[in-house]
Amino acid sequence: MKIRLNEREIDLVDQVNILDLKKKYKPEADVVIYNGAILSKAQIKQIKPSSGDRVVFIKKGEIPSQKELESLMLARHTPGVHEKLKKATVGIAGVGGLGSHAAMALVRTGVGKLIIADFDIVEPSNLNRQVFNINQIGEAKVKALKKNIEKVNPYVKVKAHKVKLTEKNVPQVFEEVDVLVEAFDLPKEKIMLVNSFSKKYPEKPIIMASGLAGYTPSNWVKTRKIAKSLFIVGDMKTGAGIGCGLMAPRVGIAAHHQANLVLRLILGEEN
Repeated sequence: MKIRLNEREIDLVDQVNILDLKKKYKPEADVVIYNGAILSKAQIKQIKPSSGDRVVFIKKGEIPSQKELESLMLARHTPGVHEKLKKATVGIAGVGGLGSHAAMALVRTGVGKLIIADFDIVEPSNLNRQVFNINQIGEAKVKALKKNIEKVNPYVKVKAHKVKLTEKNVPQVFEEVDVLVEAFDLPKEKIMLVNSFSKKYPEKPIIMASGLAGYTPSNWVKTRKIAKSLFIVGDMKTGAGIGCGLMAPRVGIAAHHQANLVLRLILGEEN
């Protein structure tokens, strides 16, 4: 009989209860989850798993090994994609509202390496839409984001550049990437990034964003292909201004459009 124990398949020769499994495989576990439900101490003694059941043992505060964490995180993922994502390197230019959310989505999905670049620090006004904490105010955004990523998955490789991106250094900073995410605020910076990167790496995809402000309908945010290796996310018109600020929900929608397109491109899907 085969069951999934901490998302690894094991064979059970004898029909034992879950307490017996706990004693054998993880006696220090504080929490036992059986087919998605947390068990009481009485249930742990009573229930005998059947073929195909899933049992998870958790010790509070313990960081799982890399292999175990991958197995647990990927349990809900689409089968057959992890190895491709793990080998991929994604660049993110700017780690504010767009970049920080896109980065966290990619980390949770299983992308193996991120190269992030930003010269800015965390300000109080950033907390309305960016994945930073109040105790990180004044810290360099790339360093703060790297710390937050490590709290989710310490095994992801993150190369953080605290640097002002320019036409000259963009090709060097993002030399290794398979896909580049543009997450700047200013149009002139967006144009600079695209021109500099695409001139050096014309075959590598760039995913831009434009039109993310306010709280207009979510479905106005679209993903469009505008050239062979150039894509743009947003509604193309709703910019930040007086009475129309940048807010977490719509910025997050656009960031996740970008992250989802990254995954599709890595997996060889046409958009």
